[in-house]
Amino acid sequence: MNDQRLTDYLDYMHRAASSISHYTEHYSKDDFIKDERTHQAVIMNLIIIGEAATKTMDMFPDFTQSNTEIEWHKMRGMRNRIAHGYFDINLDVVWDTVRIAIPELLKRLNVIRSNNH
Repeated sequence: MNDQRLTDYLDYMHRAASSISHYTEHYSKDDFIKDERTHQAVIMNLIIIGEAATKTMDMFPDFTQSNTEIEWHKMRGMRNRIAHGYFDINLDVVWDTVRIAIPELLKRLNVIRSNNH
């Protein structure tokens, strides 16, 4: 397998997670819920993260199995729920993801990326 593709997928995830953090860094939950543009941008970046996680799982199963601290299946599941149930997205769940899962994902990706460079 092409190690560059793996690096690309990890970079896509990192960029999308960083964008989400940037878009929401000064927001309260109420601000986020009221700002349709921001929650649409966040949702799009969650789809990117989920798609990159799916590609990583499919193309580099040994890597994902040796990096279980990343919640690959949850990211894929979130992407599928968003893509297939767009009209039923629960913004409370999205907000919790922004505040809890995204900072943790960034931290873990930074460790993986620093160990591979």
